[in-house]
Order: sequence, then structure tokens, then C-alpha cells
Amino acid sequence: MSRLPLARRRALATLAAFVLAAAEAAAQAAAPPGAPPASPSKGDIVPVFETLAVDGKPAKVDFPKGSKTVLLFFLSGCPSCHKMIPEWNRAYERRSKGLKIVGVIMDPEQVPPAFWSTMAISFPVLRSPGHEFLRTLNVNRAPLTLRVGEGGRIEDLAMGVIDPIRLGELFAPATPSPR
Repeated sequence: MSRLPLARRRALATLAAFVLAAAEAAAQAAAPPGAPPASPSKGDIVPVFETLAVDGKPAKVDFPKGSKTVLLFFLSGCPSCHKMIPEWNRAYERRSKGLKIVGVIMDPEQVPPAFWSTMAISFPVLRSPGHEFLRTLNVNRAPLTLRVGEGGRIEDLAMGVIDPIRLGELFAPATPSPR
């Protein structure tokens, strides 16, 4: 039995991912009332997580008191994600001091080397801690931008391609809570 060429295997894997995503979307659309949400919501808690950076080094993401973190969820084969990465790069370069930015690449397999050679990314990128982590957060679409405050509480979020003004709101320093 001969092996399929690498490009064909990647194309088949991408097709399979799209079919699975479409099936999941259809299942969610048909979900009964009271079913869990299809995406994260403001107020949800992002747990502290440990994973690997794309260079293979261990990394931990936590949300200490007074901290603000923006999590950027994306896939290497997602055209909408490819549109957001340059916008995220610009926002990362302009971010306020103390705002932590972390990309989370959700690809279940090894990311194709062509992605890294064609897509310039200036912010730190970690591998997803796994399917269970994404499922716990109800992260099933990309791109997804989450602003997370202390204790891991989601303060704001946006799904899909968003305009620079909305992105600026997500990257803006949060106003202090009234005392």
C-alpha cells in the first residue's frame, strides 16, 4: 500500500476538520433548550493552564490579582484566522504596559511548517493544552479573542474577524472597578 503525498494528506486532514466543524455546528444549532453554550461568555472562568510553547518549552498561563491577559485562539488552516493575525500583531505592538498577550494555536496535530514560514506572528504562541481544555471553555470556533481578568474571569470577547476599533477595545487597559 502506497502512502499519499504529504500535500494530499494535509488537504484531506483539512477537509476532515471542516466536515467535523460543520457537523458540530449543525449539532449545536439543533441543541435542545438549556444545552451548554456554544461559545465562552463574559463571566466564565478560564482555568490556569500549563502547556508547551510552539518551540517546545513548557509554559504556564495564570491570572494573578491585578492582571489582564488577552488570549487569541486560532487554527493554522483557518482563513479568518489568517486575516486576524496581522491585526493581532498590530494590537500586540501597541498594547498597554502590563497587558499579557498569548496566542493559543488549536491545531490538534503538528502545525504545517509552511504556516510558520508564511505567517509572521509577533506575539507569543502556545499549543492548546488539549481538546478537554477547549471543551471546558466552549471554544469551538476560531478566531476567538478573549480578555481575561484576575482569577481567570472573562471580561470581554469577540469571535470571528473583528474590526480594529473593536480589537482596540479588547486590548485597552480595563478601567478600575468602583470601590
